[in-house]
Amino acid sequence: MDFRLTPEQEQLVAAATRLATDRFAPRAFTWSSFPWENAKILAEAGFTGITIPASDGGQGGSLLDAVLVMEAVSKVCPHSGDAVQATNFGAIRQVAAFGSDRVKREVLPALLGGEALVSVGMSEPEAGSALTELTTAARYDGDDVVLNGQKVWNSHGPEVTHVVVWCRFGPRTRDIGAVVVPVDTPGFTRGPAERYMSGEQHCALYLDGCRVPGEYVLADSDALRRMMTIFGVERVGNAVRALALAQAAFDQAVEHAKVRKQFGRRLCEFQGIQWKFADMRMQLDAARMLVYRAACNADQTGVPDPAEVSVAKAYANEAAFMVTNQALQVFGASGYSTEFPLEYLARRVRGWMIAGGSVEMQRNRIAEAVFGERFSQRAPEPSTS
Repeated sequence: MDFRLTPEQEQLVAAATRLATDRFAPRAFTWSSFPWENAKILAEAGFTGITIPASDGGQGGSLLDAVLVMEAVSKVCPHSGDAVQATNFGAIRQVAAFGSDRVKREVLPALLGGEALVSVGMSEPEAGSALTELTTAARYDGDDVVLNGQKVWNSHGPEVTHVVVWCRFGPRTRDIGAVVVPVDTPGFTRGPAERYMSGEQHCALYLDGCRVPGEYVLADSDALRRMMTIFGVERVGNAVRALALAQAAFDQAVEHAKVRKQFGRRLCEFQGIQWKFADMRMQLDAARMLVYRAACNADQTGVPDPAEVSVAKAYANEAAFMVTNQALQVFGASGYSTEFPLEYLARRVRGWMIAGGSVEMQRNRIAEAVFGERFSQRAPEPSTS
């Protein structure tokens, strides 16, 4: 078991870091919307579709390769990390893995080129963690599929060009499927743009008799079983972004503690401060090991192990929140000021404890792996006796 990166991986990290430092750092922490120009730069550099087969226009690399690029870019510019996520880990993976030849011809190239943006439409007003409660309906009508329903909490919703809409083709859980919907389709509308506390934009999405070609269906049954393995890749992306931002906060706090003086001494000379940094280092190292394990084992087996992904995501999310919060504390009032990046990093990592499957849901999945059985979260049916 070797915990060191290979020479090729070290070169990959160096190239991604160099690109981020040269092209993204000057505008880091200034974005208020999706960084389209940076997505195009990533595409030109070969950092989009890293895990997508070359036959589909991707790079044919490993999941760990994508993780390393995500970590390197996000530490320098978190918003550019959004572009890495969108072009490597998110709904684009669902499109690439389950899309028809037509979808791969008409949609995938623009996504890989940073010229289009796809989001996943899963959550609804009454269906968040309980995805099986979704009510967005789909039905075949000749060669088309017609969709009706509503989606909420869609990151980058005001700017996306396509949405992978999770919907119900019938009343049963196994009738849940997914359809790629271009936003210019008649019957597709968006609600007002809103913002999370991190500053990211989102909006409600409405489908009212929205008609798309039947070839844009990714799955019309059993999507929860067939496609959720791909969703595990998105959770790995969530975890590594949290790790990267926490590492950035830690690195900034280290430099601050080396030079900031109080009572005639540098902060790093106080034992209480030293222990904070020791705790942060342990959290970061453990999170990185768990994220890399999930990615490496996925590369060996072809799909992420759900339990390993849940362990990595839950731990990395919570460790990142602890680390950024402690780093902010080290900076004191300047850490709390919006003129410096620490408060943004703390706000941003907080959201990933909810997005992509909350840390509570990850614990449910971990417990199922521990006991080797599924546990329904639904209330028992009332007795009829």
